[in-house]
Amino acid sequence: MRVKICGITRAVDARHAERAGASAIGVILFSDSPRCVTPERAREIFASVGPFTTTVAVTHTRSQEDLEGIIALHPGAIQISHSFMFPGKPPAKVIRVVKPGDPLRDDCDALVVDGSMGTGSLYDAGYARDAVWEARVPVILAGGLTPGNVAEAIRSVRPYAVDVASGVEVRPGVKDPSLVTAFIRAARGALP
Repeated sequence: MRVKICGITRAVDARHAERAGASAIGVILFSDSPRCVTPERAREIFASVGPFTTTVAVTHTRSQEDLEGIIALHPGAIQISHSFMFPGKPPAKVIRVVKPGDPLRDDCDALVVDGSMGTGSLYDAGYARDAVWEARVPVILAGGLTPGNVAEAIRSVRPYAVDVASGVEVRPGVKDPSLVTAFIRAARGALP
């Protein structure tokens, strides 16, 4: 099972997530979030992981200028929650955020089902299962996941990957290494 540890604000947390087996790390930019970092900090965090860990720039911005700033960081993927259209071929993989009630999209490389947006609210299982079944692109599950519930969520929803932020934190933006490790182990052990 693929795992993204999101809301990383420190290089030390990114390195630990990578060592623990995370497939991707997410850094939040240009957003109203306690986990938001500057482009300079994002560059430092992205540089702290190796070439086999996907770096994801996560944003809720509506500004084309902000999006250009994100593109300049050369992330492996850009996770966006608004309907930006890229002129020509996107400069990175595009992950679009959908929440219950949103139509599924296929103008992207993956969807993340996330009505929580970092608040820790539990995902909508029915919507998530429908998304996995109906989407034409891989579906990533987020929202209220913790080391204690991620395995059951994976067995129930069968997503392509899982994404966690608040469920592995000491406080917003500061990851608990033991929770990160426990989350990845639980996710990886969920399916035979």
